[in-house]
Amino acid sequence: MAAFTEGTPCWADAMLPDLEAGKRFYGELFGWTFDEGDEAYGNYTNAFSEGKRVAGLAPKRDGRMPTVWGVYFSTPDAVATTRRIREAGGQMVMDPMPVGSFGTMAQAADPGGAVFGLWEAGEHTGFEKQGEPCSFCWTEVYTRDKDAVDAFYETVFGFQVRDLDDASIDFRVWSPAGTQAGDDTAIGGRSVITDAFPAAMPAHFLIYFAVEDCDDTAAVATRLGGRVTEEPFDTPYGRIALIADNQGAVFAVLAEPKAA
Repeated sequence: MAAFTEGTPCWADAMLPDLEAGKRFYGELFGWTFDEGDEAYGNYTNAFSEGKRVAGLAPKRDGRMPTVWGVYFSTPDAVATTRRIREAGGQMVMDPMPVGSFGTMAQAADPGGAVFGLWEAGEHTGFEKQGEPCSFCWTEVYTRDKDAVDAFYETVFGFQVRDLDDASIDFRVWSPAGTQAGDDTAIGGRSVITDAFPAAMPAHFLIYFAVEDCDDTAAVATRLGGRVTEEPFDTPYGRIALIADNQGAVFAVLAEPKAA
């Protein structure tokens, strides 16, 4: 796969209390297979779909860490991107750190508090499959501070943006720098945490995986010990459900509309 454009989501992983339970859940839900991991890297485990790398699962090193899915944005220079993050009002959760010959990672928080990762690829180039069933297809940040967050991402990554025409939804779509903003180039977006959401909900990124059948996937997740936190619903972009896995990590699934 060609190198990812700067600011494009290039990887996603889940931090879980029980790695083996996570492998069983996602193995049956998405048909993923897994490598053995490596103790030198905290038993970090790559997941594969049809032999192609699609995500990572990692055991939490500290029980106080959240059980979450996270997204990583591609960067050719993690140090330079870190500098822009600080200048734009973000904070570094973890400064750039080499991960052997695989690449360099960092973690940051935007001005609203949502955490995301940076990945400067080495031998590990990121997704080998995406936008197809059982792989990553979309991400969006949920925030209560949209003005500061909009300025942040557009400064750090140079996103080209378009606001949805639907006045009932405050949603901004991101396209990579150097492209024309639109559905064909969209790689993610920004939503707003309104009063309709729980007051305790923190700012966060939501990760989407493509599936063939949203309802069937939600049913299987429930059978495997997960929980459907938002029942399947239709959108112009497909049918979506929100799911918490068997350990509480939340993600979304999207079944794109069938071709006529």
